Amino acid sequence: MSNPSNAFKSWKLREVILVGIVSVAFGVIYLAAVYLGIFFSTLVSPLGLAVMANEPIYGIWFMASTFIAYFVRKPGAAVLTEVLAALLEVLMGNMYGPLVLVSGTIQGLGAELVFMATSYKNYSLKVMALAGMASGLGSFFIDFFISGYTKIAIGYLAIMLVMRLISSAFFCGYVSRSLALGLEKTGLTKAYQVRGA
Repeated sequence: MSNPSNAFKSWKLREVILVGIVSVAFGVIYLAAVYLGIFFSTLVSPLGLAVMANEPIYGIWFMASTFIAYFVRKPGAAVLTEVLAALLEVLMGNMYGPLVLVSGTIQGLGAELVFMATSYKNYSLKVMALAGMASGLGSFFIDFFISGYTKIAIGYLAIMLVMRLISSAFFCGYVSRSLALGLEKTGLTKAYQVRGA
């Protein structure tokens, strides 16, 4: 049986550095999204829709995994970056504490499995969107048990799930890939030798 650490032996120093930079950047973005979600929740609470407030932006919390995978096309990049971003988010003040790390791990694994299914060779818009949706499914599964979703009516749950999947596909597919392509055009990522989709 092979050692799991073997997957990281082929990594270059510049890839490790990029994972660190991306983790920090998205840790900040994730924490900002928490407060944006609280703002939305406050706005829709009078309508009894607070439980759905985060769904339109939920995909933001999975973006690190698909963004980094576009540049570091190796096993473990998606899940590692997502976990590190979650850890930094907690250290910077996320009020949900260690549970964020559990969510980050499951979310990162969701994206990782999709990229693994393509043998880490396909980073098209469709694949990145699917990776985001897999993260969304993982997060919904976790939330079902730790966020009291068992008490929510099935109709509401179905709407929440659909909204989360759409958000995940949009932010992790379209937004992440657009940001990656934009960064690529600056020439700052030449060292990563990205080879198209």
